[in-house]
Amino acid sequence: MNLRVVGASLVVSIKSFYRNKTTMFFTTTFPILLILVFGTIFMDQDKLKFNLCVQDLDQTETSAEIPKALALSGKFTIIRVDPAVDAAQYAKDNKVNLVLVIPKGYESAYTQYLQFDNLNAFVTITYVYDPSSSSVTTKMQILNMIFAKMNQGLSAKPPFVRTAEVSIHTKKYRFIEFFIPGIIAMAVMTASLFGTVNVNTELRQKGIVRKLSTTPITRTDWLLSNIFYQFLLAVISTTAMLLVSYAVFDVKLQINAWLPLFIVLDVFTFVGIGMILTRIVKEAQSAADAANAIIFPMMFLSGSFFPIEMMPNFLQTFAKTLPLYYINEGLRASMVFQDNVTALSYSAIIGAFATVVFVLGITATRWEESK
Repeated sequence: MNLRVVGASLVVSIKSFYRNKTTMFFTTTFPILLILVFGTIFMDQDKLKFNLCVQDLDQTETSAEIPKALALSGKFTIIRVDPAVDAAQYAKDNKVNLVLVIPKGYESAYTQYLQFDNLNAFVTITYVYDPSSSSVTTKMQILNMIFAKMNQGLSAKPPFVRTAEVSIHTKKYRFIEFFIPGIIAMAVMTASLFGTVNVNTELRQKGIVRKLSTTPITRTDWLLSNIFYQFLLAVISTTAMLLVSYAVFDVKLQINAWLPLFIVLDVFTFVGIGMILTRIVKEAQSAADAANAIIFPMMFLSGSFFPIEMMPNFLQTFAKTLPLYYINEGLRASMVFQDNVTALSYSAIIGAFATVVFVLGITATRWEESK
C-alpha cells in the first residue's frame, strides 16, 4: 500500500465532490432539511392546538360554558358558528373537518339532571365531521376525553378505576431525538451507496478503470482512497446535522465512541453493496436505478422516519432483515438511551454483515474487467 498514492486519489475525489453541486446537496443540505422540517413539525406535540368550530343552538348561559371549557383545556381554539346556518353545509363551504353542535334544550336538560336528579335527562352533542380528514379522529378523541371528565365531575363520584403513567426510561425524550440517529444512518447509507455505484460505473464505462491498471496505483490503494473519501463525507454530513440539531432544537444526544463506529460500519456496508452492484450492473444509469431499488425500501421500512411497530407484522419481520435497521437502532441505543449492551449487540450484527458484503465487493472489483 502506497499512502502517497492513496492520498492523491483521495484529493481527486474531494475535488470532484466540490465540483458536483448535486452530490454536495444530497450529502449535507438534504439531511439537514429533513431534520428541520420533521423536527419543527413534531417537536411540540404536547402543545398541539386545533381549531374547533362550535355551533351553539341553545344560546343560553349554560350552553356557553361548553366552548369556554373546551378553550380552557388548551387543546382548541374556538371558532363560533352562526346557529342559523346548516352545520354540514358550513363545513363543506369552509373546508372544515369538524363542527361541534350543542343542541337546543341543553340548559333545560342540564337543569333536570343536576337540580331534580332526573337521571334520564341527557343531551347529545353532535360531531359533524369529514371522515376523509386525517386529523379529525384525533380531535374527536380529545373531545371525548374532555366530555368524559365533565361527566365524572357532574356525577360527584370519584372514579373506581384510575390510571397512572410510568415511563421505562428515566428521562423524557422528544421525537426529534429519536429521529436524528435515523437520518444520520440514512444519509451515510445514501452517500456511500450512490457514491460508490455512480462513480465506479461511470469510471468503468469511460474506460478509466482500465487505464488505472497501467498506473502505479494498485487496486488496494484505489479501494482505500474510496473508503476514506466516503468516510470523510459521512463525517462532514453527520457533523453538519448534529450542529444544526443542537443549535435549532437543543437536542440531548450522547456523543460517544459508538457514533464513529456505526458510521464506519454504515460506510463499509453500503460501499460493499455498491461495489457488488457495480460488478453486476454495466451502465451508470442502470446502476443508479439499482441503487434506488435498494435505498428506498430501506429508507422507509427500516425505521428511519417512524417506528417499525407501526407496520404490519410481516413488514416488521422484513425490516429486521435490513442492515439499515441495525444501524438505526444501534445509533439510538447509544445516542438516546445510552444502552451499551444493545449497541454492542447491533454493532456485532451489522459488523458481520459489513464484513461479508465488503469482502464480496472487493472480490467483485477487478482491474481486468474493463480490458
